[in-house]
Amino acid sequence: MAEAVNRIKDEARFVAGERTGGQLLVDALRTEGLDRIFCVPGESYLEVLDALHDVPEIQLVVCRHEGAAANMAEADGKLTARPGVAFVTRGPGALHASVGVHTAFHDSTPMILFVGQVQREIRGREAFQEIDVAAVFAPITKWAAEIDRADRIPEFIHRAYSIATAGRCGPVVLSVPEDVLTDVAAGSGLHRTPLLQQAPSSEDVARVRAALAAAERPVLIVGGSGWSDAALADLQRFAVDNALPVVASSRRQDLFDNRHPNYAGHLSLATSRALAARVERADLIIALGARLSDVTTRGYTLVRAPRAAQRIAHIYPDPNEIGRVYEADVGLVASHAAAAAALAGMPRIDPARWRPWLADMRLEYEQSTDPASVSMAGPVDLAAIVAHVDKLLPPDGIVTNGAGNYTIWLHRFFRYRTGHTQLAPTSGAMGYGLPAAVAAKLRHPRRPVVCFAGDGCFLMYPQELATAIQHQAPIIVVVVNNSIYGTIRMHQERRYPGRVSGTDMVNPDLVALAQSFGAHAEAVTTTAEFAPAFERALSSDRLSLIDVHIDPSQLTPDFRLPAAGAAR
Repeated sequence: MAEAVNRIKDEARFVAGERTGGQLLVDALRTEGLDRIFCVPGESYLEVLDALHDVPEIQLVVCRHEGAAANMAEADGKLTARPGVAFVTRGPGALHASVGVHTAFHDSTPMILFVGQVQREIRGREAFQEIDVAAVFAPITKWAAEIDRADRIPEFIHRAYSIATAGRCGPVVLSVPEDVLTDVAAGSGLHRTPLLQQAPSSEDVARVRAALAAAERPVLIVGGSGWSDAALADLQRFAVDNALPVVASSRRQDLFDNRHPNYAGHLSLATSRALAARVERADLIIALGARLSDVTTRGYTLVRAPRAAQRIAHIYPDPNEIGRVYEADVGLVASHAAAAAALAGMPRIDPARWRPWLADMRLEYEQSTDPASVSMAGPVDLAAIVAHVDKLLPPDGIVTNGAGNYTIWLHRFFRYRTGHTQLAPTSGAMGYGLPAAVAAKLRHPRRPVVCFAGDGCFLMYPQELATAIQHQAPIIVVVVNNSIYGTIRMHQERRYPGRVSGTDMVNPDLVALAQSFGAHAEAVTTTAEFAPAFERALSSDRLSLIDVHIDPSQLTPDFRLPAAGAAR
């Protein structure tokens, strides 16, 4: 009887043009073109879940942990340049999800996190699981707020999309009290929020050209998020026409074909000595979309702050970033796409005097990324394994990872060939790779998706194998297993050699663990075993895990412990 009464009331509201807050919220998201939501369900936003029942065009991806849901939304935002969306409940749910919000903030990724909140009438009383969402998330978002009325939901959604995608992209967090979602209000006209592109002026472009014309040893450093395929094509044309060596900022290697003669490497926590020396010797840095962060500049040593030895032309979509750390000789506020198009269209400069500079940088890159340039302790050669994955994956194959020393091999020996194929957190967050891989496979089901994860990294979100199974995302997970927290052990051995504390791990049988979720899984203990195992996984339509056991003494490609507790 109660259900019948509620149905009649709902029908009456619909006829009158009224909708519940939950329905208004879903309507607004649908208008924005949203087709996927990541969540862990919570009683604080049941009205939204109910509204989604009637909107099959929005897929609801149910995750096993809020941190994973937020990471998936962040990865989806990276791939689409539209905000990835996640829903979590208040208190513990919101705080679990904060790691993904932090990654979106550091990685400049458009994202919106909705947090179910306690009813308005009991706010401020420390009610069950209540937190002040806006206060908690303000430091790591572009905007954090609480929706106070149902009739303002469309307004808040429009503003959230505008803020998340304008200038330097980033995350927005909106708290939604339960009673706001159950209140009713009249629907209003909804329109999709456009993506705004700020273009540089002809005078701005002329200033960049003048700086380049005066250079002898230029370097183009590229970075940032939200690059379109057309913008990447313009970027390549600008670099090729002017014979510029292209260097990717940390974990932005897919912005330029790594096999192209103009590509000269990437700036990261493991930058090669040769590349670091080249950046220091450069007389002009054109930073296009790159923030020139501490990781990219090796703690602000390759490019000294605030006044660098190199001249700097900094092109970035947010005026607050230009001049924030470095005094730019030329500063342009422009979107990546508009800036790349303008630079590609400017009259080319005869690059004859720096062609040898480019050729030498390319040769040094090729030498440093040759798998034969390093040796490996034990029977598994991780460089050869990464090179094999590089050989077999098609150009549009997507590779994801979290954080840890294993990523040094991946970033050094895998060659990204096209945009939107690298999902890696510049925030350095462990556990990111597996959730990101699930999101990538759902977004691009026909493209192979490979997640590299250390054992510590993988074991932060192993339960998301269940999400991959449930939502039919047959990714390949390559676990680099050495039973230690490798990055911390490396620092520990350098600072306190022989005094191991807190960095050993006792792992479960990862093959059995993966199989318990329904995945295909194999263990690899020699280099020769990997190729057939990977080919089986690649040709399969099943979720697959390959547990690669490496020697724990090999902490990086160039740093090995020859004996327990003795650093070389």
